[in-house]
This record gives sequence, structure tokens and C-alpha cells, in this order.
Amino acid sequence: MTVPEDRCRLVLIVPDIADIEEQAKAVADALRGGDVASVIIPQYGLDDSTFQKHAEKLVPVVQAAGAAALIAGDSRVAGRAKADGLHITGNLAELTEAVEKFVPKLIVGGGNATDRHNALEIGELRPDYIFFGKLDGDIKPEAHPKNLALGEWWASMIEIPCIIMGGTDPKSALEVALTGAEFVALRGAVFADPSAAPSIVAEVNALLDEKAPRFED
Repeated sequence: MTVPEDRCRLVLIVPDIADIEEQAKAVADALRGGDVASVIIPQYGLDDSTFQKHAEKLVPVVQAAGAAALIAGDSRVAGRAKADGLHITGNLAELTEAVEKFVPKLIVGGGNATDRHNALEIGELRPDYIFFGKLDGDIKPEAHPKNLALGEWWASMIEIPCIIMGGTDPKSALEVALTGAEFVALRGAVFADPSAAPSIVAEVNALLDEKAPRFED
């Protein structure tokens, strides 16, 4: 699989599926559709030991496809499941601790930046990426305008890559790409109908290949 280094790439957020086999199949199928940079695995409502089992099932599936597996929140789960990184959804203190403890051994990034000041505070920690939006924030077809505006401002000024949460329409990936962001995160847009996930990943990659702006070296 060729990796497009010079345009916005796709990040998948694992859907909330209670059945571990179904969840793993949905993710494996989606990853067959084309280039995916990384996959974020949220805990949703699972208790810690069940989340551990899901993570141990999903991480190898993600890594086998050449993507990075990022566990949302729990560093112990990330360690036991041999994930590539940690996505911190909590506050600045949690992100600070994770960056200090786990970089460069693990990829560490996160978000909850609600404004520019917040974002710059996160940037001072030098995480591997900043995330604009919430992992379950895809509630409309388009990406949230505030996240697009923050991402565009960030991408024009700061070298740390950013991921912007897209909407429920796969075409929202292009909206995100046009801001100059390095990554677009999709969840419902890809997994609303798991059987369609591979073709949607392929379609999003084709759209980005054709229309996403190219980064300059």
C-alpha cells in the first residue's frame, strides 16, 4: 500500500460495538479499503478488563494493516496490548504526565482544545499531535466549524501535526483537508454500515488523492 506523505491522511476511530469479534471484523475490513495512518481505540462504556480484551484483539489487527494503534485514555491497557500510542482525552495535567512518561517510547497526543489559548498550552507540551474535536463528536454530516477554524489556524502556524474530527458524511474529510490539517478522523462516516466500510475508506482516499492540498516540504 502506498502511503501518501504529502496530503491529509485518514485516522479511524473504532466504533462502539459491544461484540469483540464484530468490532474487530469491522476495523479489519475498513483497513483493507486503503491508506489509514492510525486507529484510535476508545473505551466507551466498557469496564477496564473488557476494554483490555478489546484492545488486545484490535491492536494486532490495526498493526497488521500498517497503521498505528492508539489507545484512548488508559496507559496500562496500552502497555499490555502493546499499542503504538496513547490518545489522551483528559485535561492538560493528564497529557503533561503522559508526554513526560511515555514519549518517545509511545506516540502521545490528545485534544480538548476549545480555543487558541488552550491549544497553545497543549502545544507547549510538544505532544506528537493535537486533536481538535471529540472522539464521538461526529453528530452532523459536516465537521464542526469551530474545529475547522482552530485546525486551519494551527496548521498555518505550528509544526506539531493536527487531527480534526470529521462529520458523518465521508466527504467531510475534504473539508478538513482544505484547512491544511495533516489528518482527518472519521468514525460514523466509515462505520455506520460496517459492510460499506472498505469502500468508504477507498472513496475517502480517492477524494483526498484528487482534491486535497499538497504539503510543501
